[in-house]
Amino acid sequence: MSTSLTKHIASNGVATLTLNRPERHNAFDDVLIVELTEALQALADNPAARVVVLTATGKSFSAGADLGWMKRMASYGEAENLADARKLAQLMHVLDTLPKPTVAAVQGPAYGGGVGLIACCDMVFAAPEAMLALTEVKLGLIPAVISPYVVRKIGSSHARRYFLSAERFTPDTALRIGLVHEIAPQDEVGPLAHSWAAQLLNNGPASMQAAKQLVAEVAGRPVCSELNEHCAQRIARQRVSPEGQEGLTAFLEKRPPNWVTQ
Repeated sequence: MSTSLTKHIASNGVATLTLNRPERHNAFDDVLIVELTEALQALADNPAARVVVLTATGKSFSAGADLGWMKRMASYGEAENLADARKLAQLMHVLDTLPKPTVAAVQGPAYGGGVGLIACCDMVFAAPEAMLALTEVKLGLIPAVISPYVVRKIGSSHARRYFLSAERFTPDTALRIGLVHEIAPQDEVGPLAHSWAAQLLNNGPASMQAAKQLVAEVAGRPVCSELNEHCAQRIARQRVSPEGQEGLTAFLEKRPPNWVTQ
């Protein structure tokens, strides 16, 4: 049994996925990509898991592509590289669209695909030691598969700079450009991420899923009558949904809603 990824679901519903290849700086290979994708898909379908925390062991969060994996890819033809790239694309898509909140605890450096994982998470907490970089062009490559998520997070101007320069940048810079939400001391990053995960349990599970979908639906769209109508229909459906009715009733009755465990 592989130990490159560990999984744990606490009794309160917080699920933790931990990248566990510290000797490889938690770099991706084809095995880890499949393991992480399958683990996320399983959590999506598991009602016992309500929030997902993504973290890592060792000094690095993720160094991107594993050297041995890159050597194998270098010998592949275009068709084999395409199949390989599609697996990584699936991982990013599954993480980005997971119907549950995702919280990243970034305790160390993240490069390439590691930055992609961060960009796909809903909330990101990083340590001062968590240097970041998109170094693909140094290898004659491009950050293609992760680009939709990174560009959406940091914008095209910052993406042009960091995609082209391949320079390392600090968590402070990542905070400024929108990739990271908060910086905390290294030994506090994990507890902070889990603290926020626990706070998210106070919110309606279906409403958080719908809110996450709402952001994807309205981001980048011009405000127009069509969008306004879509949003009006969205809140109307949510108000009459079982969770919406329970939340409103609980508020009026001054009691916790049924998804909050005492």
